[in-house]
Amino acid sequence: MAFGLTEPDAGSNSHNLKTTARRTGAGWTITGSKYYISAVDQASAILIVARDADHSTPEKNALSLFVVPTDSPGLTYRPIDTSIVSPDKQFLVYLDQVQVGEEALIGVAGNGLRQVFDGLNPERILVGALCGGIGRYAIDKACAYAKQRCVWSTPIGAHQGIAHPLAEAHIAVELSRMATARSAEMFDAGQPAGEAANIAKFAASEAALKALDQAIQTHGGNGLSNEYGLSELWFVTRLMRTAPVSREMTLNFIAQTSLGLPRSY
Repeated sequence: MAFGLTEPDAGSNSHNLKTTARRTGAGWTITGSKYYISAVDQASAILIVARDADHSTPEKNALSLFVVPTDSPGLTYRPIDTSIVSPDKQFLVYLDQVQVGEEALIGVAGNGLRQVFDGLNPERILVGALCGGIGRYAIDKACAYAKQRCVWSTPIGAHQGIAHPLAEAHIAVELSRMATARSAEMFDAGQPAGEAANIAKFAASEAALKALDQAIQTHGGNGLSNEYGLSELWFVTRLMRTAPVSREMTLNFIAQTSLGLPRSY
């Protein structure tokens, strides 16, 4: 199942969704579009987050969640051309008067925002784990290269200009892995994990990108060669600073929720 939240004019701001569900005699009709939806071509259904016309007001959107089969009449999609090297492709999804039955509704109509956020914390934890793996992989590759690559009979790893940045990258990655493990522990225990999950996602995505960049730099020109298995990870690692939530929105959440600072938007 794919997850259909983001829209062309509503990324992290789920309050601004335009895709709308209206009740009919047999269920709902859903109309709108979704943007940057992963793996639609591999999914049998999309979990669509829509504005519920019956529960929304001009001042505030109420959201509902629906399971919409990808072969539904009126549902079409096309791939988005990106530089991301990943098994999952990204799609723009169109919903033109798509009909779904009563059984398509997940949970309580109009209460989808709470349900969405219940599902976003494990997604952030997943990004923390993914980035921790990329960071460790990049550092391992860099250290192996720095031990065997010699300049004037000296392994380049013996120079502090190479060793210290890799050591710093290692520290950042390992700290992010601790944060990720802690956030997973809290989520599994049924504890409030919003702050921990956001911290893990932020720390891990920053650390992984720094580690990968330093690993590429350690390899010199070879870092851009596909033979060494680093350059093709750049775009998907860079993506993790933006998706599934941007670093700026993560900082907004921590500033407001953890530090009690005034809302900035």
